[in-house]
Formats: sequence, C-alpha cells, structure tokens
Amino acid sequence: MQNRHAFALITLATLGALNAHAQTSITIYSSAQPGALSSVNFQSGGEGQGIPGYALVKQERDVQLNKGRTIIRISDVPAMIDPTTVSFESLLEPAATRVVEQNFEFDLTNTNKLLQKYLDREVTVEQARGQSVEAITGILIGTQGGLVLRLPDGTIRTVNGYSGVKLSSLPGGLISKPTLVWDISAERAATHKSRVSFQTGGITWWSDYNLTLNESADSCKLDVGAWVTIVNQTGAAFEDAKLKLVAGDVQRARPQPAYAPAMAARASVAMEDKVAGFSEKSFFEYHLYTLGRSTTLKNNSTKQIELFPVARNVACEKSLIYYGQAGQYFGGYGSPMTDRNFGNQSNKKVDVYLRFKNREDNRLGIPLPAGKIRVAKLDAADQSLEFIGEDLIDHTPKNETVQIKLGSAFDVVGERRQVDFKYDSTAKVIEEEIEIKLRNQKDEPVNVIAKENLYRWTTWSVTKKSQNFEKVDARTIHFPLRIAKGGEAVIRYTVRYNW
Repeated sequence: MQNRHAFALITLATLGALNAHAQTSITIYSSAQPGALSSVNFQSGGEGQGIPGYALVKQERDVQLNKGRTIIRISDVPAMIDPTTVSFESLLEPAATRVVEQNFEFDLTNTNKLLQKYLDREVTVEQARGQSVEAITGILIGTQGGLVLRLPDGTIRTVNGYSGVKLSSLPGGLISKPTLVWDISAERAATHKSRVSFQTGGITWWSDYNLTLNESADSCKLDVGAWVTIVNQTGAAFEDAKLKLVAGDVQRARPQPAYAPAMAARASVAMEDKVAGFSEKSFFEYHLYTLGRSTTLKNNSTKQIELFPVARNVACEKSLIYYGQAGQYFGGYGSPMTDRNFGNQSNKKVDVYLRFKNREDNRLGIPLPAGKIRVAKLDAADQSLEFIGEDLIDHTPKNETVQIKLGSAFDVVGERRQVDFKYDSTAKVIEEEIEIKLRNQKDEPVNVIAKENLYRWTTWSVTKKSQNFEKVDARTIHFPLRIAKGGEAVIRYTVRYNW
C-alpha cells in the first residue's frame, strides 16, 4: 500500500513533451501604439523586456499522477512568464486533485553564479600561453577582478584573462532553464488529462496594411491587403499552436500602461482558401481573430501571417485640403483671443488625403484593427509600384470611413492672410477679415477644400463671404473650391465674434 504522504517526482523536459497529442493554444494581446513598432526593433534577440504585449497560453496533456503527492517539474517555460497567473487543473477528477504548492524557479546558471558556488572548492583554470594552454588547479578563494587560487603547495596565484574554467559538477540550487514546480495531491493514481494555463510577457503583434491606388481622371480604386506581424521573445517556443489574436483596448491592472491589441480581419468571412487564414468574430466588446490552422512561434523570431485576402477595387476618394492655420494650437480659452497677431502665421502646404468606406457593398465591411497603412501607385512607364505615402489608423469598425493622409501636393499651394482686424472692448466685439489664395500649377483642374478654424471665441457669425461654406462643427468651416489648371482661387470672408 502506498504511503499517503509519499512523493513521486516527474520531470518534464518541455511543456510539449508529455505526449504527442498535447495541444497548445495561445491568445496574443498587444498594447503597441499603431505604427510605433517595427520588426527591426526586435532583431537583436532581446529578452522580451519592454515589448508591449502579452499572451494567454493554454495546454492540455496527459499527466501520470500517483495517489497522494506527486512533484512535477516543467522546464522550458517562458522566461517572461507571470507566475501569479499559472494554473493546473485535472480534467479527469478536478474536485479530487489539487495543487498544494506551486513554485517558479528562475535562478539560472551563469558564469558568475557558478564561480560563487565554487568558492573554497577545487577548480581547474585554463590560460592561453602562446600556442599552448596552461592548466592551473587549486582552491578558488576569490572571484573579484580575476580569479584567486590557493595552489596545493599553499601559495596564492591570481589568474586574469583565463580562457576557461573546469568544474566537477553543476552546483545545487542552480538550474539551466526556468522551471515550474507543482506539488500535486491526487485521490486516485491514474493518467490525468490536465489543463495548464499561464500568461507571459515578451510577445506582441501588430497589423500592417498595403494599399495599391489605381487612379484615373474619373475613378479612384484601391486594392487593400493586410498582414499581422508577431514578435516572440518570451524565452520559449510554441510548436503547432492554435493561434488567436484579440483586437480591442483590454484593461489590465498593472503599474505599466494597459494592454490592448490592434488588429482586425475579414469580417464574417471564413477564408475558404486552400490554406486556412483568420476568421473574425465579435467577442465581448472586442474582436477575436482565430487562425484556421496551427502555426509555430519560435523564440526570438518574427512571423508574418496574412490577415485577410486582398480586397480589390475598393472605391475611394482623393481630397486636397488646405489648412492655412496648420501647426498652430487652438485650445479652449477662458476669454476671447483679442491679440490681432494670434493665429495669423500662414501654412502654404496643401495636404493630400485618401478616403474609403469600410462597407460590405464597397468590397470590405471588415473590422480593421489599428495599424500602419502604406499606399503605393503603379507607374505605367515600367509597371512598377512606387510608394506615395503612409499613415496610421485606429481600430475602425465596419461601416465607418477610413481617411489616410498621404503627404502634401507639389503643384498646388496656398496662402492665408489677415486683411482687416477690429476690436471693440466696450461693445465686446471682434471683426476679422481673412483672405485665402490657392494656386493650381497642374495641367488639370483640381478640387480643394479650404479648412478654417474660427478660434477667437465660441460665439461667431460669418457676416460676409465670397463663396459658400459648410459648417463642420462649432469652430470649423470648409470652403469647397474647383480650381482650373494653371488657375487661382481667392476666398474672402469676414467673421464677427461677440461675447
């Protein structure tokens, strides 16, 4: 009869080594700001510190437990594991099987620790002497600023610049890999199907979008493709794992900034390719993307997977917007801005934007995760794609509009000036007259929107105008213009503020 309190020891070399049918599932979260990361940042093979993300890892496998207490050691767990999140559960008898103690051992072997453990013990130090190597054997009595040995004849010798040290064995208390140790109590000796789960840092993902613009005089079309990039520096590899990605701002109670991913995939499109891709579904207040095949995430590696098949011929709209007050701050003020010179510096750049509707009837309708969008256009002269700009987008639900800033137009320029300014402190009135000029040096007409912020006070009215405008919000108006090739358009308006 086995003693109730007897211990059995099982050492598992790796999490996946228990049996051939062990299944790993990994769900990755990311707190990376859109476009803030590049795989180049992580190619030095770091230890995962500072990587803005984490993962929930779940594994199911068979474990042989004896009746009573069994000690199980699992090595090759991620070095970035959060030991407070580790759980072990028997799926065979969950009520009659429990973890009595759980330890995470991370006192890993290195040269300094080994030498400290060998103080007052015999070692052999190797030192290069020309073409040969001298072996010096003695008792190690010091390790600071080189090695200090007491030789068999009682003399002391210091050794600097040694090429190697031979030790008789690995000292107790040091391990070569991070190790989880469970003290498990079971009512019945059996092979228990078990579930192990934990969270680990050192892993993240982000999305990148590649757009190809097909533009003509009367048409604007885009081909939209997306990839997800995964960086694994947890200290462990995940072989043939089921992969999930979570998109949304997931709060975590940590001193560091909260975690949340940025990702989206083809909405309700089950990717019926020969190679299964991501499927997407709503999950709580987030979006969950599940890869339809298993994949391997090696340690210190970067993996890229297509997020969704290329959506072709997505209708788009190109806009030129002139914001003469760009680069100036117009925040909330406690009193009217009566300084006539405030906000009158003129920007000359006319910015270029692309807009497209993320709708199913526009060949999309996909929850788009936050990420970087790169846009290219085909050069018909040699049929090569040329980069024309990039921008960042936040998480974008389906049926919303995506707007991308590509840069500034070369051949369309603007200028803005204050023509007149009147301030009557007694009547509490400001009147300001503004002139905007836009010139088009292209060989074709262009449409431009002149954007204006009415920033001096919250109560305003436009008393005179040379063109009609659209009121966008409480302090913004737009003047839409059509400018002939080689032509110029002039806007004049007077705004009255009173309080």
